[in-house]
Amino acid sequence: MLQMIMGISEMGWAMVACASLACLVIGYLFRKYTTESKTESAEKLAARIVEEAEKEAQTKRREAVLEAKDHLFAEKTKFEQETREIRQELHGLEKKLSKREDNLDKRSEAIEKKEREIQSQSQKLKNDEDKFQEKQKELDQLVAKQITQLEKLANLSTEEAKQLLLSTLEQELVREQAVLIRRVTEETKEQAKKKAREIITTAIERCASDQVVESTVSSVSLPSDEMKGRIIGREGRNIRSFEAITGINLVIDDTPEAVVLSGYDPVRREIARRTLEKLIQDGRIHPGRIEELFNKTTKEVDEIIMEEGQQAAFDVGVHELHSEMIRFLGRLKFRSSYGQNVLQHSIEVARLAAIMASELGADFELSKRAGLLHDIGKSVDFEMEGTHAKIGADLAKRYNESYKIVHAIAAHHEDEEAHTIEAVLVAAADAISAARPGVRRETLETYVKRLEKLEEVANSFSGVERSFAIQAGRELRILVEPDEIDDLESVKLAREIRNRIEQEMEYPGQIKISVIRETRAVEYAK
Repeated sequence: MLQMIMGISEMGWAMVACASLACLVIGYLFRKYTTESKTESAEKLAARIVEEAEKEAQTKRREAVLEAKDHLFAEKTKFEQETREIRQELHGLEKKLSKREDNLDKRSEAIEKKEREIQSQSQKLKNDEDKFQEKQKELDQLVAKQITQLEKLANLSTEEAKQLLLSTLEQELVREQAVLIRRVTEETKEQAKKKAREIITTAIERCASDQVVESTVSSVSLPSDEMKGRIIGREGRNIRSFEAITGINLVIDDTPEAVVLSGYDPVRREIARRTLEKLIQDGRIHPGRIEELFNKTTKEVDEIIMEEGQQAAFDVGVHELHSEMIRFLGRLKFRSSYGQNVLQHSIEVARLAAIMASELGADFELSKRAGLLHDIGKSVDFEMEGTHAKIGADLAKRYNESYKIVHAIAAHHEDEEAHTIEAVLVAAADAISAARPGVRRETLETYVKRLEKLEEVANSFSGVERSFAIQAGRELRILVEPDEIDDLESVKLAREIRNRIEQEMEYPGQIKISVIRETRAVEYAK
């Protein structure tokens, strides 16, 4: 039974295997058929695509050939056009060159012709020059003969005749010059004298200033003469230290109970004076103490300088000054000129210039500012070369003052010509402040020498009989010989004496020069 079942099973498995094999064969055949049919259709499709691509490529090739032909034709046309234009330009240039060559030929011919003419003319001129020289010699001989004959007739040589003619002309010119000077002076005085007097009088009346101002002190009083020895110190060490530290010479002489300080710098002299007074009060005089008090006094004086500068600017009403300009202004507190304190003088000039500017309708503020700063150069003129006007103008320019301020400072002593009315007003205010009575003082010896010099200058001119310096040297009266100097020449003499005084002398304010000519007829009845 078991064997029978196993036999049946083997038969079933065989049948299953045969069926599977048959299925595989059928599937293989089916796939092969399908693949072949797909391959045929793909080949047909590929052939069709290739054929279409070839047709399209041929079409594009023909189009590209046509485009290339069109482009080539266009480029050829453009090239031919450019070539044609270049040929035309070259043709025009050739014409121009040919014309220029023709012109150059014509010019060269003309130049050659001119050269021939010039050569002929030069030759002619040479001949004419020779003839001219011959004629000139003949004329010179004739002139010499005529001069000889004239000298014989006039009994004068050529030089004598020239001198006579020149002297005659000189006398005529002197007379005409004197007439002109007199006429112009009189006309100018008539027009300006009245108005100037009114303006100056108004300015002086409205400007109230002290007649006497403080000056720099250069001597120090001592409690006793014994203090001189303590100031000198053992073997002079104290006085040497004092002079080395302060930079001021200390003069100790036979003057009772006083010593003298000598130095060009007024600020350092003031510091030295204050230092010496403190040393005398303290009683302890030695090099260390001198240096300590000098440094302390220097700071105090610097503060005083700034305060004085600020106060002066505030009193006048000038604002926005540079701090260094305020410092320079304050240093003028310790500077004097002919006994006049320069800071007080600057304040007075500022006020006078401002008043006159308001009367004339000029710039009020500018005149006031320029008047206050006009002598700023005197604060450092002992340290720099040049006049105080030039130094002051340089300082004002350095610290950004306006051009008109700088010009007014530079022109207030006529170092340069005044171009603005404010500059003229500052110069006038400076002269008024310096010349009014009581402002300046000088030693008796200097005063007498100045008067003698005035009379000496006047007496040096020919025709002057006598001269007198009067009104403290502010007027010079001159008596002339009436036979030698006439009325017109007296005007010329006054101007010459004025110019000589201005060149040779230094004096405050102005000097009036009066030339007096007097003719007297005297008879005696018997």
